[in-house]
Amino acid sequence: MTTYQTSASARADRGTTAAAKPLRTFLALDAVVTGGNGLIYLLGAGPVGDLLDLSTGFLRGIGAFLTVYGILVGVLAARQVPSALATKVVIEANLLWAVASVAALAFGWLDPNTVGTVWTPMQAVVVAAFAFLQMSGLKKLNAGT
Repeated sequence: MTTYQTSASARADRGTTAAAKPLRTFLALDAVVTGGNGLIYLLGAGPVGDLLDLSTGFLRGIGAFLTVYGILVGVLAARQVPSALATKVVIEANLLWAVASVAALAFGWLDPNTVGTVWTPMQAVVVAAFAFLQMSGLKKLNAGT
């Protein structure tokens, strides 16, 4: 391999890494918010359950899931260039979560108090926003490669 080819390859790698930065940022923010929310549900299930009028067992289960999910998204965000397939899974999971949250209220699967009824769609909007930001970041990454 010539020096020129090595240099061109290095520039392409730097370009791909730079193009991945917005996606990595959106994944990292998702990981921090989701993981933090999960820990609050997991460790503070009693007070949060009282605040939202949801069962502590339900919140602990959701908290454990969100904590693990947040860690996995954080691992993905830590990669120089996140996997497109794994990113698509995160996007789809986020969209599913947002829809399921609204459906849980609409169909009466959850029966929280007023605070819980306001909180549930608010967090769904945040999760959906992460999904759309991640889609945008993935498109930019794909356009740059």
